[in-house]
Amino acid sequence: MTKEERRELIKVAMGSKSATLKIENANLVNVFSGEIYLANIYIYKKYIVDAVEIEKDSYKPADKIIDIKNKYLVPGFIDSHLHIESSHLTPYHFAEAVIPKGTTTIVADPHEICNAIGEKGIEYMLEASENLPMNQYYLVPSCVPSVVGLENAGAEFDEKIIDKLLDKERILGLGEVMDYIGVIQNSKRMEDIVDVAYQKKMFLQGHAPEIQGKELSAYLCGGPTTCHETRNGVHAIDKIRKGMVVDARESSISKNIKTIVESIRDLKSPRNLTLCTDDREPKDILDSGHVNNCVRVAIDAGLDPIEAIRAVTLNPAQIYGLEKLGAIAPSYFADMLVIDNLKDINVEKVFFNGELIAENDRLLVKIDEPKIDLEILNTIKISELKLSDFKIKAPIEEGEIEIIGIQYTSKMSSVTKKKSFKVNVKNGYVDLEGSELNFAIAMNRYGKGTKHVTVVENFYINSGAVATTYSHDSHNLTIIYKDPKDALVAGKKIEEIGGGIVLVDKGEVVKEIALPIAGMLSKKNAIELGKDLTEMNRELKKYGIEHINPIARTSTLSLIVIPEIKLSDVGIIDVVNQKVIDSIIK
Repeated sequence: MTKEERRELIKVAMGSKSATLKIENANLVNVFSGEIYLANIYIYKKYIVDAVEIEKDSYKPADKIIDIKNKYLVPGFIDSHLHIESSHLTPYHFAEAVIPKGTTTIVADPHEICNAIGEKGIEYMLEASENLPMNQYYLVPSCVPSVVGLENAGAEFDEKIIDKLLDKERILGLGEVMDYIGVIQNSKRMEDIVDVAYQKKMFLQGHAPEIQGKELSAYLCGGPTTCHETRNGVHAIDKIRKGMVVDARESSISKNIKTIVESIRDLKSPRNLTLCTDDREPKDILDSGHVNNCVRVAIDAGLDPIEAIRAVTLNPAQIYGLEKLGAIAPSYFADMLVIDNLKDINVEKVFFNGELIAENDRLLVKIDEPKIDLEILNTIKISELKLSDFKIKAPIEEGEIEIIGIQYTSKMSSVTKKKSFKVNVKNGYVDLEGSELNFAIAMNRYGKGTKHVTVVENFYINSGAVATTYSHDSHNLTIIYKDPKDALVAGKKIEEIGGGIVLVDKGEVVKEIALPIAGMLSKKNAIELGKDLTEMNRELKKYGIEHINPIARTSTLSLIVIPEIKLSDVGIIDVVNQKVIDSIIK
């Protein structure tokens, strides 16, 4: 805020200059005091000048007055952790979808797109989010690739690259440090990367699934301060007690807020609790909401409404050092929401920088689409595909062998384990005909030629092949299939459309969704893309994938930072011990 701006605000506060906007008869949710009371709010341009109890108001002049008739006025919602890429929307189409839901600020980790196209990824996200009617802040990805040596991504960030990127505008710090094993074991790479942000006194975002006790303490001593991978109450309490910020998550895949809240709701107003969306798809945003849905879920689970609102306003603003955001108070930015009640959290009006920008789930301002060269570049570079790429060569010509593969613990769970399977061999190759097992391949899409084929249990697709280049975190080509011939067709189609999601059966493409921007983003808006993704999920369920989100199930098979066993283009990965399992043939 400049000296001139401060001078003007003082004049408005004293009543010698007109406010540009006055909001009357607001049930103000004060996140500082934890109170709710009737108030009038005075705004000058993009700043709040005064928030005063009605009975104490001296009624200063205002150019425009909006009477919200005793409805609730809360600060604009802040998403403390998410990946825009998981919506498959560009930053500007993402803004169109979430603003009417009350999200006025986000802190995004673009590690998905950076794993695919390196520094150009963060440059694209920043360029595509300029001049939006919301705040889009970013973190520099810490793990590109997620674990060096266990996958081949499209780039590799070392401390020198990260140091340079941390100096860009709207960068708040270091993105989720997924290599928690590397931190705990003092690996030089992670030590150097974390230290760059630490020395600059910038934010250090964490990622600590399933760790507690001394390992959690060691991770915190290593530098990261937050975790969105908290899945149960025991871990949540341990983390909160140790000062770690728990970003309770409600994504399209993982829904953890209810369990966490039920365990911690008796704690005395923890300041290290926030709510986040992490990975949320367009249809879920449009149908259920965004951060407002997280608040609703938390309240339903028993969290006090003011605490739930504080967890998406003041708490994340203070944790990230976002000055003058997260509250309705003098000199703060006028990012505010009008909501109808403190249970349903239906957002009726959205103000950003003092302007009414959305009302009754409708955006009132136009967001222009920028023209960016990267959006028309095909980044899929796969070596010439042949049928044998999708087969497992056996050490015998005919008979039965035992191989090591991947087992999902159930058709609904994302938990995977190592398992030995007895499989038939025909003409020198593993044959799964008549079995409930599927083949799975992770194939490098950056021209490096690496690939690995295994078998997977309880995925499962009963015929055909489903392929995607949205494969956390490397975003290599992942295909789950019954018939190698269908996998070959799917792989060729993926290359043709520049990346995306493809379903093939009996040699024919059943459905495809093109994600040509870095193999993960679409140029379509949320409504159009949401329909495509819904139809694809519906089709995949017909093929036997019973998971709540079949697309996401395919995308996470290669997520080699989530225990226990995953697949990458270099082999089957033992996540906990950070090594490639020697051979699938016993």
